[in-house]
Amino acid sequence: MNDPSPSRMHRRAAPRHVAGILGLVGALLVALPSAAAPKAELWERWTAHDPAATRTVDHGLWDAFLRTHVRAHPSGVNRVAYGEVDARSRASLDRYLRDLAAIPVSALARPEQKAFWINLYNALTVRVVLDHFPVASIRDIDISPGLFSSGPWGAKLIEIEGEQLGLDDIEHRILRPIWRDARVHYAVNCASIGCPNLRGHAYAAADLDAALDAAARDFVNHPRGARVERGRLRVSSIYVWFVEDFGGDDAGVIAHLRRHAEPALADALVGVAHVDGDDYDWSLNAP
Repeated sequence: MNDPSPSRMHRRAAPRHVAGILGLVGALLVALPSAAAPKAELWERWTAHDPAATRTVDHGLWDAFLRTHVRAHPSGVNRVAYGEVDARSRASLDRYLRDLAAIPVSALARPEQKAFWINLYNALTVRVVLDHFPVASIRDIDISPGLFSSGPWGAKLIEIEGEQLGLDDIEHRILRPIWRDARVHYAVNCASIGCPNLRGHAYAAADLDAALDAAARDFVNHPRGARVERGRLRVSSIYVWFVEDFGGDDAGVIAHLRRHAEPALADALVGVAHVDGDDYDWSLNAP
């Protein structure tokens, strides 16, 4: 994040009360992404769809990009080789986004729309990181409007059907409120180590439910998703920021974890009744 200290604007040290205010503002900026996670608020305009539509969206360019640049890592956290994206790959990514922007998404069937928005979100995230690479964290890409905004999530990044959209619009005004599917949190990727993995291939409507279930299992059973240490449950901050999507309280979060838990975690969760802590690593998901 940008240095809020007055030294960048004034040679003389600021008065103590000014420095104190600036320090408070800086603290708020650091805390904001976790303290003020957006609510799911429906953008009614995007509820239009055609249940009888048979058109499918070609995500081949995005799939090829992911297969080339997403790397499995021994830690279990997929990495994106941003530094290895050459001009040809970048042109392919830009073309894919132009192709999506030209699709009348409101005329698609619901499953195609869901895959469309998930892939669009992830492709835009990768592009915005590439636009500012190298960065240590996506939160350092301060292009969102507003004094207390951080990162790129509030910035308008693409036009779809004549509407300017950003990442927050896609996740919190379209995907979450329309589908009300907590598994969406495992599909959209915020380019961070603490985030659920960016898959090595595109999402497709034909097998979307199975893919979302696999993404949920992958994250829930990884230590950054949930872990029980000496009987105390620590979870990803995703379950705190978006608790309304996971049952609304600790009991709902734990029930969700149990639905996707593999035997080792399921056994560890026996007798666990509440969440004891959360954490999240905002470091960029680069090698």
